[in-house]
Amino acid sequence: MKKILYIPLLFLMCSACAQEKGAKKTIQTQQLTKNNMDLTKLNETVRKAFEAWQNGNAQAFTSFFTEDAKLYDDGNPRDFKKFVKDACGHEKFTSIDKVEDEGKAIYGQFHTESWGDFKTYFKFKLNTEGKFDTLEIGQAN
Repeated sequence: MKKILYIPLLFLMCSACAQEKGAKKTIQTQQLTKNNMDLTKLNETVRKAFEAWQNGNAQAFTSFFTEDAKLYDDGNPRDFKKFVKDACGHEKFTSIDKVEDEGKAIYGQFHTESWGDFKTYFKFKLNTEGKFDTLEIGQAN
């Protein structure tokens, strides 16, 4: 009878150990994601907007843009304000693979709740007053 009681106890102990390893793996994955995000190559204003996006702060993100900012998704015009409202806080970069155009074009892995993970780009266009008037987004090769 005692042997029968030890089997479930042994199973529970193994399950607890497996959960701990899974939790450690999640933490390691989160740290790896943060480590892939070298923001030092980004233009200073892009970096601030990018951090707002990553933190899901739509109000801070849009504060870097003109009131009539344009959005192009794979070259097609979209409603900038609607995009930010729908996506900010639900979609984010998981890595930065490449930075171009003096730190104003970001290429990397991107995660969305609806489309999953894919390579994408965000290209920020600064106007003469130092605000973004255009954001180009799309799938990267």
